[in-house]
Amino acid sequence: MKVFRSISRSLFISAALAATASASAATIEVRVTGVVGGKGKVAVAVCDKDTFLKDCKYSATAPAKDGENVITVKDVPAGTWAVLSYQDENDNGKLDRNVVGIPKENYGFSRDARGRFGPPSFEEAAFAVNGETASAAVKLR
Repeated sequence: MKVFRSISRSLFISAALAATASASAATIEVRVTGVVGGKGKVAVAVCDKDTFLKDCKYSATAPAKDGENVITVKDVPAGTWAVLSYQDENDNGKLDRNVVGIPKENYGFSRDARGRFGPPSFEEAAFAVNGETASAAVKLR
């Protein structure tokens, strides 16, 4: 009976540690290329399937510089996520569009996802976040 309690206690502790590890948050390094330096900010948003192209839960910005810009988004839970990014050239906090809704500022998605007649699907841009750090590449066009 004493051995059974010891094994049960060990299993409980192992299960609790595993649950804590899987619930831990990650840091995503988003490597954005195609940025024109000195013009506004580079904005990134990390979205799950429910918030993709809407109000994403995790985001960050950094001043735009020529070449690759690395923007870090912290405390993202493990799961399946997609990244969208744009260069907010006039620093007004939004992706500017023309009268028919086509973006006037450069933008891009993780996994270099491109839609044919509009934005890509979540699945085309999605990637798994499992550990403490993850990275995503986005090329602005």
